[in-house]
Amino acid sequence: MEREHDFTRGPILSSLLRFALPVLLALLLQAMYGAVDLQVVGKFGTAADISAVSTGSQIMQTITIVITGLAMGVTVLLGQKIGEGRPAEAGRVVGSGICLFGAVALLVTAVMLLAAPGMSALMQAPADAFDGTVVYVRICSVGAVFIVAYNILGSIFRGLGDSKMPLLTVAIACVCNIAGDLLLVGGMGVAGAAIATVSAQAVSVALSLLIIRRRKLPFTLTRADIRFDKAVIGKILKLGSPVALQDLLVSLSFLAIIAIANAMGTIASAGVGVAEKLCAFVMLVPSAYMQSMSAFVAQNIGAGREDRARRALLCGILSSFAAGLLMGWAAFFHGDVLAGLFAEDGAVIAAVWEYLKAYAIDCLLTSFLFCFIGYFNGCGRTVFVMVQGFVGALGVRLPVAFLMSRVSPGSLFHLGLSTPASTVVQILLCAGVFFYFGRKREKSSISA
Repeated sequence: MEREHDFTRGPILSSLLRFALPVLLALLLQAMYGAVDLQVVGKFGTAADISAVSTGSQIMQTITIVITGLAMGVTVLLGQKIGEGRPAEAGRVVGSGICLFGAVALLVTAVMLLAAPGMSALMQAPADAFDGTVVYVRICSVGAVFIVAYNILGSIFRGLGDSKMPLLTVAIACVCNIAGDLLLVGGMGVAGAAIATVSAQAVSVALSLLIIRRRKLPFTLTRADIRFDKAVIGKILKLGSPVALQDLLVSLSFLAIIAIANAMGTIASAGVGVAEKLCAFVMLVPSAYMQSMSAFVAQNIGAGREDRARRALLCGILSSFAAGLLMGWAAFFHGDVLAGLFAEDGAVIAAVWEYLKAYAIDCLLTSFLFCFIGYFNGCGRTVFVMVQGFVGALGVRLPVAFLMSRVSPGSLFHLGLSTPASTVVQILLCAGVFFYFGRKREKSSISA
């Protein structure tokens, strides 16, 4: 195994940062990738166009989040096999993952083509933005195979401890998407934005596969490995399904919040849509640590280095929190400047800033939560990750959002407070479980 892929030796913080930096840059480009559609449409289109792209992209983002969560099973299982020094078994994980997610891609395409109008109605897309939302979702659904391939490539290489290849993949997609938006949105509007998105991912996947063929990988993959191996797929699903279900529920809770905002009118809908795109930037650092922590911890658990995995969690929380202070300050005090990057309508900018102030609070909290989630995913405790996500979404975020919409109608700030409220509860759950297993390990070592 190449030394750059080995997280089981050497200094923890520097190794974690070296891996997290390309992940951070990839997420930055990914956020730009999603935001460019909205930015170009915002410059050339109407508030209804902004609403259609923001609502449609949120629906597709929900699908992507589920796929990414399911692919966490590949990341964790592959990382453990690499940590155990079993390249042949790692190859079987990759081969089975390719077959599994090929089937997932076909299923997503068929379902979303049929469900696009219903999903748009469920999201309460404003009447003047409804048709545009359906068009955006259907065009993106046709390219679901590329969306799936795009994300599974990233999960495989993160499991290997290689964060540079996913960075290259998303960089290619970002450049292609910007070019496509500039060429297509002016004449085709919402449809042009969707076509640019799918085309960019198709080009990215094709070029990435060509690059991969020229690289020496720390596992062996043969044609015989690319099959539906029930045992391996079962392990992938056992690890990935709880994460996917948790991510789905969390995403649905945010879609419900957007639906509440949509019911407030086109300006509120556009405001929350733009704010959610901005939040992708605001949450970059904790999101990067969550993905990096999963891969780092998975390898160390596979190598029997639980102590090293726990120290990595502490390093991740402290360094992530420092960045959270900066991002929270920018969102709370300069949200209007950030909103101006994606909208020109003064009312939309005001709505975005109002919503961002609540997210500024969450910037500080997610530094803890996302590192905890990454740690538990890497440990293979994905069922707990699912449970804490359920509690946060169903037990806190949705009830608080509904209550705030009733108590303070029209206030996007109060609506946004539902997110940090749920994060606080989830942090407490994660900390409790972390210390519980810590005490359990201490008792076991004493009795031994």
